[in-house]
Amino acid sequence: MITKSKKQLVAIAALAALGFSAPTMAQTKDVVVTPGGVTPYVIDGRNVVARSGTGLCWRTGFWSPAAAQATMAGQFPVGCGCDGDIVPADKCKTPEATPTAAKPAPTPAAEKVKLSADALFDFDKAVLKPEGKQKLDQLASQARGLRLEVILAVGHTDRIGSDNYNKGLSERRAQAVKTYLVSKGLESNRIYTEGKGESQPVTGNQCNNKGGRAALIACLQPDRRVEVELIGTK
Repeated sequence: MITKSKKQLVAIAALAALGFSAPTMAQTKDVVVTPGGVTPYVIDGRNVVARSGTGLCWRTGFWSPAAAQATMAGQFPVGCGCDGDIVPADKCKTPEATPTAAKPAPTPAAEKVKLSADALFDFDKAVLKPEGKQKLDQLASQARGLRLEVILAVGHTDRIGSDNYNKGLSERRAQAVKTYLVSKGLESNRIYTEGKGESQPVTGNQCNNKGGRAALIACLQPDRRVEVELIGTK
């Protein structure tokens, strides 16, 4: 998931890495998101949706057709300015719209890949297991099939341990994924990492009644993961 801090990281770092320039951005009308709630697109400090060098809006992990229609940019859904082929035309009627309008540019193809915890990391470890390397090999192959713009790697831990320790452990796990992907030929400046610690578990309350430390560790294994998102166009 991409929080405000993550959106700021990507918006700042990727602008330089991906060759954004003032002339390129001037050709595309800014989409300014109305503050409040969770946005399905990466935004900068002005609440303006970040775009690639080709003018495509960057989606976050919160993106869905419904979110693109529900989040507002002024009087129209934010998707009107980013995914006009997805949002119904009647929601995007503007004075300048005409029947002969140019066909929208291709929508970024975001492929969300969740690497399974048992294949990636043992408890309290940030060292990739052989099964995890196999999954990252598949991920690298997927990336080569895209016009890759950015890869986002977010590390997570289970709830065992202190907040500060788990934050650092999750960052090391995300970095381990980046290091391996770079070794497979992907560009380092296109891979951004972040650690969420124990703040976003996927196990919920299902492990609350597990007796004994070993049983609890086994039950919480799905939380020890790295989520990787590829953003690019086919």
